Amino acid sequence: MIAFYCYSRCSTCQKAKKLLDEHGVSYEMKDISNHQLTKEDFRQLHKRSGLPLKRLFNTSGQLYRSLNLKDRLDTMTPDEAYELLSQYGMLVKRPLLITDQHVLFGFNEEEYKKVIQNA
Repeated sequence: MIAFYCYSRCSTCQKAKKLLDEHGVSYEMKDISNHQLTKEDFRQLHKRSGLPLKRLFNTSGQLYRSLNLKDRLDTMTPDEAYELLSQYGMLVKRPLLITDQHVLFGFNEEEYKKVIQNA
């Protein structure tokens, strides 16, 4: 099953959802602000994604700015970063798409289409 973590008022999440729906993809939609993942979940998702740790964060969000993470993130340990992500769903780069073979943070239409073709 594909897990799709999003925030309903996010226009980027809406675009991703529309693409999934148009292609008839079956997924379980979860509100990222209510269905938070654990620290260990983020450790595994980070490893599977192959992305730099900073790419897991919603760097344009108000919470990111209010916590001054721009200056703090580079000095944090991965465990500290995973803990923050697990505590505050709005810090997570969204949407988050998780399949058996892929983990996508954020929305890139071409990447989504590749995953859809393999789903």
